[in-house]
Amino acid sequence: MSSEARIQVRGLSKRYEVVGERAGLLSEAIVRRLRHPLRDRKESFWALQNVNLEVGSGEVLGIIGKNGAGKSTLLKVMSRITEPTSGEVELRGRLGSLLEVGTGFHPELTGRENVFLNGAILGMRKPEIQRQFDEIVDFAGIDRFLDTPVKRYSSGMYVRLAFAVAAHLSSEILVVDEVLAVGDIEFQKKCLGKMHSVASRAGRTVVFVSHNMNAVRDLCTRGVVLDAGRVVHDGGTVDALHCYVDLHQHRSTAPGVFVLDERTNSDDQDNCLYLAKLVVEGGDGPTATLRTGRPAAITIQSDNLADPGEVFTRLHVRNELNEIVLASDTRMAGPDAEVSGQVVTFDLEQLPLLPGRYFIDVGLGMKKTRAVLDQVASAGTFEVSRDDQYGADYQQYPQDGSIYLAPRWRQGAVASAPPVTPRGG
Repeated sequence: MSSEARIQVRGLSKRYEVVGERAGLLSEAIVRRLRHPLRDRKESFWALQNVNLEVGSGEVLGIIGKNGAGKSTLLKVMSRITEPTSGEVELRGRLGSLLEVGTGFHPELTGRENVFLNGAILGMRKPEIQRQFDEIVDFAGIDRFLDTPVKRYSSGMYVRLAFAVAAHLSSEILVVDEVLAVGDIEFQKKCLGKMHSVASRAGRTVVFVSHNMNAVRDLCTRGVVLDAGRVVHDGGTVDALHCYVDLHQHRSTAPGVFVLDERTNSDDQDNCLYLAKLVVEGGDGPTATLRTGRPAAITIQSDNLADPGEVFTRLHVRNELNEIVLASDTRMAGPDAEVSGQVVTFDLEQLPLLPGRYFIDVGLGMKKTRAVLDQVASAGTFEVSRDDQYGADYQQYPQDGSIYLAPRWRQGAVASAPPVTPRGG
């Protein structure tokens, strides 16, 4: 470990044993055993594979990846909650962690007692904890419930106190998982500000896992992308966000044409894939590049549908920060509209998106039961080219957002003030 490093991860791997088949009925289990007497029902799943990281003092590291990539497992190993299968994590300093709701506090103890318990675990003396106590309570905003056992707390109250304890007690390393999503928006902003403060002013190391790309971009000085338990990118935050979205694109056979039926779908009981192809079109046919204010269309093709008339199609368009900027559903056409079938098209007379890169999520469901038949994240992608859509030689900036609105500015006159009559005049 270098002299400036707070966290050193070397060759870290974690394997879990999972049951390969559902138990089902006893008769089914007997038949399977008779047919395959030597087959082991347990299978190995590698949550982490040869992860190597070094995180320095005062650094804010963002770890991103899709669900199941290994993010939470890595934090649990860092926090000494889970033992690795191989490799090691070396920490220089005390670590405070906020992982999933339910860890870190004793449910039978009150909020007050848990504050002192957590401080004691970090090696702090009671007077040290008392000096921080009022600040913790004020930050959490749950002073009325401080002497209530935490098992009676709502998930939001629990997270408020847990973050306040982790952020204010004297640890050199702060590890925070996606659990902050449980809190309200204002509290999330408060937490992000606190994490920035403890890193920049106190020189503490922060490791942050989130699906909120805005938060990762604004808070983190470095980004790591995990995929299938491996580090596939370690570098600048913006580059990490680009890597993350690139990972999950589907194969394009031509500009604007994406093949979806080459997926594997082990979650479906019948293992049947319905979404087959997605096509992005501009005014002149399939394209990878669209223009603001010009016509655009997204066509979704499905296969294997027993009754296409009973199926609805939905789509979301996300920007590079993972924010949904457009959403639509064939049911929005109204109950009398015949918008269903194996091929449906979402038309836009004027594309209302500003320059940038966008990603399309699509899904199929049953109209009556709303049951999900199939869904694909990042099924397709397109760029909106930089253009003088305002006709004013205006350079577009990221802070201008994602949505285009035709400007209607007009100049008004300043209302003249009434004359002032001097006193005594």
